[in-house]
Amino acid sequence: MRTVIRNGQVFDTQSLDFVGEQTLAIEAGKIVAHDEAAAADREIDAGGAFVLPGFIDAHVHFRLTTLDFRKLASWTEVEFGIAMARLSRETVHRGFTSVRDTGGDLRGLMRAIQAGAAVGPRIIQSGLMISQTGGHGDAEGGERPVPDCACQMRHTALGIVADGADAVRKAARHLLRDGSDFLKIHVSGGVASPSDPLDCVQYTPGEVAAAVEEATHRRTYVAAHAYLPDAIQMAVDGGVHSIEHGNLIDAPTAKKMAERNAVLIPTLVTYEAMKELGATLGLPAANQAKNQTVSEAGLRSLDIAASAGVAIGFGTDLIGETQPRQNREFAIRAEAQPAREILHSMYVVNPQLMRLEGEIGTLAPGAWGDVVISRTNPLENIAALSEPEKTLTHVVQGGDVVWTSDH
Repeated sequence: MRTVIRNGQVFDTQSLDFVGEQTLAIEAGKIVAHDEAAAADREIDAGGAFVLPGFIDAHVHFRLTTLDFRKLASWTEVEFGIAMARLSRETVHRGFTSVRDTGGDLRGLMRAIQAGAAVGPRIIQSGLMISQTGGHGDAEGGERPVPDCACQMRHTALGIVADGADAVRKAARHLLRDGSDFLKIHVSGGVASPSDPLDCVQYTPGEVAAAVEEATHRRTYVAAHAYLPDAIQMAVDGGVHSIEHGNLIDAPTAKKMAERNAVLIPTLVTYEAMKELGATLGLPAANQAKNQTVSEAGLRSLDIAASAGVAIGFGTDLIGETQPRQNREFAIRAEAQPAREILHSMYVVNPQLMRLEGEIGTLAPGAWGDVVISRTNPLENIAALSEPEKTLTHVVQGGDVVWTSDH
């Protein structure tokens, strides 16, 4: 099956510019050499609109299907499956054809997508998050029995609670055995978690080093949830490659990140969503207060990181009912960054982080045939991408049209 897109202004992610009207052909899921005379089994006339690679989100959570954490603790796998399949389908319909999931068991969802039983993006995933007792990934409410030894671990479909370097090492090996593409740890407090102050440092250098060593042995890396400068510095000193969020970063910490070639993944839209919807969706007052602190620092963190030369990716971190706001990240980032920097984050930094350079984030021959067609030139108005139902005309994944504006 060959899909041909004609008469579109094609975006080149090396020059970060549109290179004029070209014919784009996709065969067997991959982009083939541009050929004006290409025959088509399926033809799309872009009509002079703007043709870009599929969007890429480097921080999602399909397993976090609701902000109501009591439901998360009680749902069956059937309920999770139904909700995850809906979130997955809607993600692609918004134009995000590739994502990096940073915590939760997605094996069933990924198998369903691969078998054609569900619609969803290409997924790179960490599997279960690794957290200390009382850390950001310790999501179980209520009292828990005191463990008999440090080697005892607890786990849910979201994460593993592991204390001490040996336990962290065991958790890391288990996840890598089960197919995690990278590892995710938590080194500072979080907004949505119930039992950790925002300003606490989590894990120790020895525990971080154990996770990094195991990831390195498997030729992959560790991502760390972190807000505080001292937590970020501990993580990058220990070899962590990507810092998720980083809202409270300062200039010395950003300088260290740049020196260590660490990547920052800001996720600004999630704080806006929790601020506007949190109370309605049952987010406790204490969590709303934590959200206010990191929300106020979000745009400033982009300027600090960019000034230090830190590589910045593109993520959202939305939970459950807030995930329809995914494209709002474009408009929020536009308040602090030029359009080309935002597109560079998504189309250059994200594929490198996901180890899919040349396969996603580009319309060059050999890449996956993931395409979005926009009525609006994003270099002139990237905020328009925050309303995909108005701005996009087509979403194509692997050559298949998965969404159109006249659906």
